[in-house]
Amino acid sequence: MNTALLYALVGAGLFFLGLYALIVHAHLLRKILAINVMGSGVFLVLVALAARTGEAAPDPVPHAMVITGIVVAVSATALALALALRVQAETGRAELPEEPLE
Repeated sequence: MNTALLYALVGAGLFFLGLYALIVHAHLLRKILAINVMGSGVFLVLVALAARTGEAAPDPVPHAMVITGIVVAVSATALALALALRVQAETGRAELPEEPLE
């Protein structure tokens, strides 16, 4: 088993672990963390796809996409945390309400 395949398998595992946590947990902070774990899995798969066999240099385009994705993920996490704080301030709970607010 080579390194690229190992990275791809671990990335897929992280993605599905995050997807499971996103579906199972109701708490907003856990959902935000699950989305971050899913993103990390995607980043690992992209890095694994950038690797080439032999002495050739890895493809720089997926690496640039991962760096850009990390910046976007940090910004999206900050926005999601601000929205979660707003939901908690309005409802008093850190979970999405079952019925619509009036």
